[in-house]
Amino acid sequence: AGLTERLNRRGIVLASKSPRRREILSQIGLKYTIRGSSFEEDLDPKKFDSPSLYVVETAKQKALDVWSQLVKEDKGLPGLLIAADTVVVNKGKVLEKPKDEEHAKIMLRSLSGNSHEVVTGVVLMKPFGEDEKESKNAKPLIRTFSESTKVQFCTMTNSMIDAYVETKEPMDKAGGYGIQAKGGTFVSGIQGCYFNVMGFPMHRFCAEIIDWTKTQKD
Repeated sequence: AGLTERLNRRGIVLASKSPRRREILSQIGLKYTIRGSSFEEDLDPKKFDSPSLYVVETAKQKALDVWSQLVKEDKGLPGLLIAADTVVVNKGKVLEKPKDEEHAKIMLRSLSGNSHEVVTGVVLMKPFGEDEKESKNAKPLIRTFSESTKVQFCTMTNSMIDAYVETKEPMDKAGGYGIQAKGGTFVSGIQGCYFNVMGFPMHRFCAEIIDWTKTQKD
């Protein structure tokens, strides 16, 4: 059987409520159940040596939280659990989702006319073994990776920023913009994976899954 079909048959859980991540996974033919994490996402990025380590750890905590929920429910574990976290890094500073509209404007002014990085950490989990009881009592197998994309913004006037923030689009997005919607009008160029800027590095995910599952029998 094809890899996509095999993964779908074993069951996939997406530990994220992000509509962008749902869209990307659906594009490659994966069928999944959505389970939001209750992890507070309160880690301090300054305590990590790099933004990549920070996003991977945040994604890992989301994944572990959802995995523990599934173990407690005792309804069977998925063949694959996927979690991710995305931040914008501008001049070494980690930008997450804006706290309010004024915060969004400050973020966008800092991005105007500059290049920044979008960094996504991804965590994959699968059961320890084929035996359901053994897998439930054992720690899951974990694979982690991160992907970075360089994004160049045009120079934006204050009126452009104000009008964009009024649309409310920036409020649920790292760095205060969405490349796949109106925010894309500010992007003059990217270097790296476009889907990573949306919140999930499609190509890298596929490469990692192929490598991780090549020894796994149907």
